[in-house]
Amino acid sequence: MDNKINVIKDEIKQKLANTTDLVDLDKIRVAYLGKKGSITALLKGMKELSNEERKSFGAEVNQLKAETAKKIEERIAELKEKEIEREISAMPQFDITVLPELARGSYHPITLVQRQCESIFKSMGFTVEDYPEVVTDYECFEAVNIPKDHPARDMQDTYYLENGQLLKSQTSAAQNAILKKYAKDLENGIPIKSIFPGRCFRNEATDASHENTFFQMEGIMVDKDISISNLIFFMKTMLSEVFQRDIKVRLRPGFFPFVEPGFELDISCLICGGEGCASCKHSGWLELCPCGMIHPNVLREGGIDPDKYTGFAFGLGLTRLAMMKYKIKDIRDLNSGSLKALAQFTDDDE
Repeated sequence: MDNKINVIKDEIKQKLANTTDLVDLDKIRVAYLGKKGSITALLKGMKELSNEERKSFGAEVNQLKAETAKKIEERIAELKEKEIEREISAMPQFDITVLPELARGSYHPITLVQRQCESIFKSMGFTVEDYPEVVTDYECFEAVNIPKDHPARDMQDTYYLENGQLLKSQTSAAQNAILKKYAKDLENGIPIKSIFPGRCFRNEATDASHENTFFQMEGIMVDKDISISNLIFFMKTMLSEVFQRDIKVRLRPGFFPFVEPGFELDISCLICGGEGCASCKHSGWLELCPCGMIHPNVLREGGIDPDKYTGFAFGLGLTRLAMMKYKIKDIRDLNSGSLKALAQFTDDDE
């Protein structure tokens, strides 16, 4: 029996060394390790042995079986590596120095505007926070003073998932978590100053100024004695930096459940110069920034005492801001994926 094992070992060693084809290698595997293979046949012949011989011989055959399987796997890996090397060597060689100069890519206009806004607010002491696009009903609505039966929900026809979660319809969905994150800082005299940009989703009809997928940037500041004048200062500073000139704005009353009082900050349409166009619905003004003083219920839900602290919040439309800065007449161009339309935008600082 031992002689049979040695003979098979020598056969396998010789065949593996002479085989250079993966198909032939698989045939060797079947010939020795298959159900009708030579090594399997050795096990079937053990019935002729005594109990003591059977135990010893069985161990040797199992060892041969394991060694053979390992050697075949190693040979397969070796042949595959050589095949890859042959394919690489057969590939045509290119001299990149003779290739024509490739066109330089550019960032998406919304990315450019977002980075600029982040830089501006960082310079004013704000932190930049990130938050998921899939949130709970509590985060998106209840935590910001919009209970389940509130009529304000009709303003945001939202995409719900089968598990009850939803695609956030506003960056305000992050507000509760961020208030809780920095609530203890207030007790140490450190104000909460954060912005949190993100992509939002609403099931609504699209036109030149509305899309079902768009970008916002929420901003909050909470401390003692925060007022509307603080809000106006930060917004004017941001807009003047973005557009590098004075921008005509107007502040008008607006209803948002998470602020009290609430305002709409509009800017004079930079596409038509305030004369009226499709982008501004021929009004000469473009709604840019819903804002106001954070509602006491929202502060309380975030673990902050509204009797000691006040704060402002704003929801800046990054998509509309990009339209104004780059004079994009149709918001749908931004999600079109058209490289021809988007490649014209760049930033001197990039």
